[in-house]
Amino acid sequence: MQDFPHHYHVAASANAKSSIELSSPGLEALDSAGPAEFGGPGDKWSPETLLVAAVADCLILSFRAVARASRLDWLDLRCEAEGILERVEKLTQFTGFRIRAMLTVPEGVRESKAEKALEKAKKHCLITNSLTAETTMETEVVVAAAQETGSAV
Repeated sequence: MQDFPHHYHVAASANAKSSIELSSPGLEALDSAGPAEFGGPGDKWSPETLLVAAVADCLILSFRAVARASRLDWLDLRCEAEGILERVEKLTQFTGFRIRAMLTVPEGVRESKAEKALEKAKKHCLITNSLTAETTMETEVVVAAAQETGSAV
């Protein structure tokens, strides 16, 4: 890992009628538009969906690091995230994020160890730590049968 501070650069550009093109050095450009809830077309990633995606993505990346450090074997992690957007004192803001994490581990892994790793990943997620809205997480750990297990991720 590089020393802090880290710097991330994104450019956004559009004309009066186009979707917004998001770009960052070395990455494929991404089209964005307002969500249907705000009168947008609803067929592109929006700032709102990108933020909620960042919450889910960061949890999985944080879990990978925690699992590696704790030598936890795992097979699959599915993370569903919901962002709740409300009007608070005349301002529109996210007031909460709900995460549902479904982790599959190979036979022989203690469910309690897997649950602890998920909670630690939530605690150390830099995206949710950077937001003021509360984040809650519901977890489910499934132990795969011996024939289902392949190589750990």
